[in-house]
Amino acid sequence: MAKTFTEELREAAGDQWDRVINHKFATELAKGDIDRNVLKKYLIQDHRFLDAFVVLLASAIAKARSLDDRIEGCQFLGLITGKENTYFERSFEVLGCDKEERAKIPDQEVTKGFVNLMREVSSEGTLGEILSVLVVAEWSYLSWGEKVLPITNRDDFLTYEWVDLHSGDYFNGVVAYLRGLLDKEGTLIDDAGKEKCKAAFLRAIQLEEDFFEMAYTA
Repeated sequence: MAKTFTEELREAAGDQWDRVINHKFATELAKGDIDRNVLKKYLIQDHRFLDAFVVLLASAIAKARSLDDRIEGCQFLGLITGKENTYFERSFEVLGCDKEERAKIPDQEVTKGFVNLMREVSSEGTLGEILSVLVVAEWSYLSWGEKVLPITNRDDFLTYEWVDLHSGDYFNGVVAYLRGLLDKEGTLIDDAGKEKCKAAFLRAIQLEEDFFEMAYTA
């Protein structure tokens, strides 16, 4: 059977994809023994993607080819701005990191890079490029989330809830939806369009790896 477009893109990422989904961050998070300073740094920086990610997802919805292609995206947008956002708020409270403290912490370079990529493809990119960045973000997280789910410690919501948000039937459905849209684009666009998608996909997976690594820097 011929490979789908998203399978081809994942193959193009090579070992880097595997490094992301097997990163020690995911295992330490699931076991519940991740250093809280590592988790705090990660969450502070990750929360700064939220606005750019909402714009990215909304752009995919706006540029989708039909109403049917938009509906699931709209529903996922509600989750991102609801349940996932409240996780951040509750986590910051437990970690003792209020809004004033967070405001004094500068963006890391990888955070700037990710925000810039999301905003760039949202405003100037094709539907395929937008979906390529979305697919990396959600598919890579599903991949590690499902991998560590069986070993997830249930003692602290700080750790297990982040795993739960990126695993399970609903999130599998979200990733299948996004991959399905990108696979369809792969049948409709020319080679130049596919190369643009590949470039966006590879930029995004590099940033994913860099972001995990950033959390462990002093």
